[in-house]
Amino acid sequence: MRRESSRPGDMRENTFIDPGSRTEAAREIAEKSRAIARAAIGDRTPEDRIRQRCAIAVGDLAMADLLRFRNGPVAAGVRALGRGAEILTDIRMVQAGILKEGHGSRVSCVLDAGTDLACDPRSTRTAAGFHAAADRLGGSVVVIGNAPSALLAVCELVGRGKVPALVIGTPVGFVKAAESKELLRTLPVPSVSTEGTRGGSPVAVAAMNEIITVFLAEGGFV
Repeated sequence: MRRESSRPGDMRENTFIDPGSRTEAAREIAEKSRAIARAAIGDRTPEDRIRQRCAIAVGDLAMADLLRFRNGPVAAGVRALGRGAEILTDIRMVQAGILKEGHGSRVSCVLDAGTDLACDPRSTRTAAGFHAAADRLGGSVVVIGNAPSALLAVCELVGRGKVPALVIGTPVGFVKAAESKELLRTLPVPSVSTEGTRGGSPVAVAAMNEIITVFLAEGGFV
C-alpha cells in the first residue's frame, strides 16, 4: 500500500476503533472490519487509519490506494478540532455523518447559506454556499464528499486568501471530480483527497471521523 505518512509508529494501541459504535454488536462489527482492513493496509500511521476507515466505508480495499495526503492533514485536523474550528460540509449527508461528540466544533452545511447566489445559472447551490460562507472559511475544516463545483469554489477562495485549516475533498463523478481534486492537491493547504473519479460522501465522512478518533486518542475531550 502507498505510504505518504508523517508519523511512524504502531497505532493499534491506545486508539479507539470507532467511538460511534455504541452497542456490543456495533463494536464487534467495527472491530472485525478494522482487523480485516488493518491486515490488508497496514497500521503504522494515522494516514493508515484513514485508509482503513475509508476502505471499510465503501467495502473496497482498493480505496486505500486512491487516497492522497498533502501538507500534514491529520495533524492539521487534530489542531483545528483542539481549538473548536467550525466544520463546513457541502451536503447534509456529510453533515449528518460526522461525529458530533468528543469535540467542540460546530458541523454546518453550506446549503444553509448562499440561497440568493444559487439563482445564478452558472453556479450550483453548494458552490454558492461556500462563496457565501467565505468569511468563515479561514481556519475552518472543509469536508466535501459530493460536489466537484463546491471543491472548485473552495480552491478559488483559497487563492483569494481564505485558507481552511484542512480540506477533505473526495467528490465523486465523471464531470470535474478528478480535476477538482487534482487542483486541491496543488494548493498549500492540508488536504485529504482521492485520485480520479471515485470518492463520495462515505469516504469524506470516514476520513473526518477518523481524524476525530485520532483527536480523541491523543487526549481530546468528551
